[in-house]
Amino acid sequence: MTGNVTYPVGVLFSRSGSYAQPAGQGFGGAMAAIEHVNASRRFPFRLEAHHFDPAGEADRYAPFCRQLIREHGVRHVVGCTTSWSRKEVIPVVEKLDALLWYPCVYEGFEVSENLIYVAACANQHLVPLLDYIAPRFGSRAMLVGSNYIWGWETNRIARDILHRSGGEILGERFVSMGDTDIAHLIDEVREKKPDFILNNLIGPSSYAFLRALQALAEADDRFHPDRCPVISCNLYEGEIAGLGHAAAGHFTVSCYFRTIQSPENDSFLKTLAALDPGAVVDAFYVQAFSAVVMIAEAIARSGSDDADLVRAALCGQAVDTPLGAISVGRWTNHVELPAHIGRAGADGSFEIVKRSYEAIAPDPFLTSTPLVRPLGRDEGRPELKVVK
Repeated sequence: MTGNVTYPVGVLFSRSGSYAQPAGQGFGGAMAAIEHVNASRRFPFRLEAHHFDPAGEADRYAPFCRQLIREHGVRHVVGCTTSWSRKEVIPVVEKLDALLWYPCVYEGFEVSENLIYVAACANQHLVPLLDYIAPRFGSRAMLVGSNYIWGWETNRIARDILHRSGGEILGERFVSMGDTDIAHLIDEVREKKPDFILNNLIGPSSYAFLRALQALAEADDRFHPDRCPVISCNLYEGEIAGLGHAAAGHFTVSCYFRTIQSPENDSFLKTLAALDPGAVVDAFYVQAFSAVVMIAEAIARSGSDDADLVRAALCGQAVDTPLGAISVGRWTNHVELPAHIGRAGADGSFEIVKRSYEAIAPDPFLTSTPLVRPLGRDEGRPELKVVK
């Protein structure tokens, strides 16, 4: 290989539409990483981005992915935000022998030879989050979500864990993607008074819910985050930055928070300051960035962007990324990741209330993860303080 070799990379995120904000984070991370690879002496080649914006329309993903592969010679596509869009793309990459690098948390129960999962599945996000929350607040939950795969399946897993462990589901409700008419959800929260609310809403629906719940908490202290928090597996800095006090005090689980104190994160943030100044860095951004770094490292190791050779170059062989040194599992194509618990502040950042110092092995089908959890309230735990 020489510096004159260029490999095309597809970038497929909905930068417009109902979930443009988190998708824009993924797009920004992927594009910054391509710039980083091209500026590095570590790689004797260049990456060339080819990108499309499906605008949140699920039926546009497969045709755009096919066009990237057939017309632009792409063998690697970084993209998709929702599980709906990911499932639209999988048959295309399987048929045309390309790899989709999926950089968003998802519900699990899926494996494809043509998909690399560069984010957490349920045993790496939801299970640790419930383990943290229930002993502190109680196990009477209300579940809300957007009406598609992520909401259905994540709520199903939570319902299963809580039922098996002696908890109680007070209500489970869904709204259409992007729907902001959520007064009926708030009415049910007011009536049933859960110990916590699991929020699997996406984009504007989630923002509307949090703002309405803030108004409820101001009217009735029973719904203050100290007593009835909202918990989430997919609400990060990029989104809470615009929510202010509406997000403050609520909890998120993630493999990455910008506030993590580590040499790796310090180095990454310094690198990013030159690549993408002003970027609001969050897990979506970093996971997409890491996917591109993994692609480049695998091409360097194998001397080719062939999908099979790239996958083989990563299986069991760690790559240094902003998420740490990660490798792809040979049988699942998932990666080991930590599960940090963060509590949102009004300034758009998270205070890390529980840091994970060891990565969790992926268990996408929950075959080795105990679903009966110790959910009883621990009265000996210190009181949580209001996040100002």
